[in-house]
Amino acid sequence: MTSVLHGNAGGDERRFDSSSCIPFWIDGKEVISTLQFEVFSPGDQRLLYRCSSATEQDVSNAISSAEKAFKSWSRTKPNVRRDIFLRAAEEMLRRRDELRHWTVSETGAPDSFFEFQYNAAYKACKSVAGLIQVATSSVMPVVDEEGSSAIISKEPLGVVLGISPWNAPYVLGLRACLQPLAMGNVVILKGAEASPATYWALSSILHVAGLPAGCLNTLYHRQSDAADITRALIAHPAIRKINFTGSTAVGSIVASLAGHYLKPAVLELGGKAPAIVCEDADILNAAQQCALGAFLHAGQICMSTERIIVHSQVADAFRTAFRVAIDQTFGGKEGTAAALQLVSGIPVEKNRKLLDDAVSKGAEIVYGDINGREASTSQKRPVVVEKVAPGMDLYYTESFGPTVSVYTVASDDEAIKLANDTEYGLSAAIFTEDLRRALRIARQLQSGAVHINSMTVHDDASLPHGGVKSSGFGRFNCVQGLDEWTQTKTITWKD
Repeated sequence: MTSVLHGNAGGDERRFDSSSCIPFWIDGKEVISTLQFEVFSPGDQRLLYRCSSATEQDVSNAISSAEKAFKSWSRTKPNVRRDIFLRAAEEMLRRRDELRHWTVSETGAPDSFFEFQYNAAYKACKSVAGLIQVATSSVMPVVDEEGSSAIISKEPLGVVLGISPWNAPYVLGLRACLQPLAMGNVVILKGAEASPATYWALSSILHVAGLPAGCLNTLYHRQSDAADITRALIAHPAIRKINFTGSTAVGSIVASLAGHYLKPAVLELGGKAPAIVCEDADILNAAQQCALGAFLHAGQICMSTERIIVHSQVADAFRTAFRVAIDQTFGGKEGTAAALQLVSGIPVEKNRKLLDDAVSKGAEIVYGDINGREASTSQKRPVVVEKVAPGMDLYYTESFGPTVSVYTVASDDEAIKLANDTEYGLSAAIFTEDLRRALRIARQLQSGAVHINSMTVHDDASLPHGGVKSSGFGRFNCVQGLDEWTQTKTITWKD
């Protein structure tokens, strides 16, 4: 059963507490379900609040509402959508402190990472708003047949399913719904159970900005119900396309379900991002960028630097600079950075097992202490490991935590081979003062993006974003990302 909250539906910001329940958004209303789950703070394990948990009836209600809304939303003019998104951007500015509160409380994100993703989300609102007119325009090509003409029009797909993660909910949650909405689609957004208030706030902002009822319906569910609710959503005949951001393991399940029901999908999945440091690199910059890329948000980013591949001529200089960069950036005493907050104890234990396996097979810890224990089971200090080799779990597995491996090579060819020796291909970095060399290396890397002289963690709304190999397919952002949410229709006639 569900109950509808009356009064100010998502108007002003609010502070949920341990006596509160996070509602769904269905048909422009806040709806509380009798089926609920508890949400805890990762830092001190205190109860934050309860959250509504979706049933298959809630799925049906959300999709029915979206189908009804699509009839009118799909016919709105680009300038109407543009203005809603611009108002949403301003609402984000007004509610900045509230948004920081939710993501810090729910995921333990440091302020530095909140700023990173919040700014990216704000810019995305404005970027998408500015692209709508161009991205929705039809074209009139010159056809071969004399006396004939044609138009290729872009049309929205219908009801889109967005599935977004907890780790960067503002930028990843926003793109999951904003880009389909911009092209005239309506969206069912399945928010992460670890950060439901964050997703509530995103939906609230868009509703306050004037998004019509039913255009964005937001659901959450208990972890134990993930398989049933996800299948019910994907299987529903009204769902026309899916976007998913998350792990490769879960992405493969989403892709298989989408394939079973003949539905296209855009997937951004895991990574094993390499950073190549050439012998002519600015070593201080490379060290600083690699420290940020590896340990920002405790390494819980799909683009986090997992492999640092250093030319042997500068390996010693890089090691020294890297240690200093970690100490300075992550605030610990020399040789041991401060404990970083992770979302739970599960990734902490995963990283411990990866490191234990690697060390037992010959790897060496060169920074940090794998035997250290923190006051909270969901905290872990950065660790740098060398002599990681094939046959060790860490060589293949995305750590998704504060662990990075450093390798030494003697040539660009050796660096490229090592960088590509992974099932993933989402992001990469190259550090060199020779742009032509960097471009030559970049073209040989199997990666959706390569960043020269900056860290692997990078998101710009004006650039297409996505991976290759097991890091997914399809693209978010810019015109290419907006085109994912249209279908073309060819119309011909005799002049």
